[in-house]
Amino acid sequence: MSGAVATVTLDRPQRRNAQHPAMWAALCDIGRSLGGQVRVVVVQGAGAAFSAGLDLAMFTPAGLPGAPSFREMASMADADADAVIAGYQAAFSWLSRPDLVSVAAVQGHAVGAGFQLALACDLRVLADDAQFTMAETSRGIVPDLGGSGILVDLVGYPRALEICATGRRVGATEAVALRLAEAVVPGAELTAAVADLVAALLTAPRDAVVETKALLQAARTRTDVDRLRAERAAQLRRLRDLAGTGE
Repeated sequence: MSGAVATVTLDRPQRRNAQHPAMWAALCDIGRSLGGQVRVVVVQGAGAAFSAGLDLAMFTPAGLPGAPSFREMASMADADADAVIAGYQAAFSWLSRPDLVSVAAVQGHAVGAGFQLALACDLRVLADDAQFTMAETSRGIVPDLGGSGILVDLVGYPRALEICATGRRVGATEAVALRLAEAVVPGAELTAAVADLVAALLTAPRDAVVETKALLQAARTRTDVDRLRAERAAQLRRLRDLAGTGE
């Protein structure tokens, strides 16, 4: 962490940053522990891949130490299983908080949970070798880490269904064309491109960015009248703050 920027690195390069419940718990802890000075969060993966998705040991009867296997989850009461999955989702959902702007720096494969982690971020910058794959349906499960709704928002229902149901790979160029990412750059330039984006995101006053992000997030579900009302209220808060008369 450096001042206004926090960098989160998935660091299992020997397993292509495959994800598991302990990693999700660590992500939750990071979200809770961020200091108020942090404005931008960069999420990246060590090594050649962003994330290969779920650690496949979760599909085995034994599962992984310290976490229920999928078989054990299937035998739980509905409320208990729901609580487990909700805890996993929390590892991703904090990245959309209005007080932060999150950026995924994606190289190589982003599969399943890796794709959903990238989708959980506000913005995505891709290396030219990046590939998105929503592999859950092909494995008999569903995307349950927040990715289904975000994917529909970005690419529309028909394309989202096609991507999920076929489990095909979406390359970097197509991802940008589908609005799944903001930019694609040569792999050697990914770090610099993300740094340039972060610097640009930090130029505007923090409170104005926070208010604007909140407006944009809520605009998808508000009526035109409610959007205008929300804009008026937000603008008045900004004007009072700038004038030194805010509460």
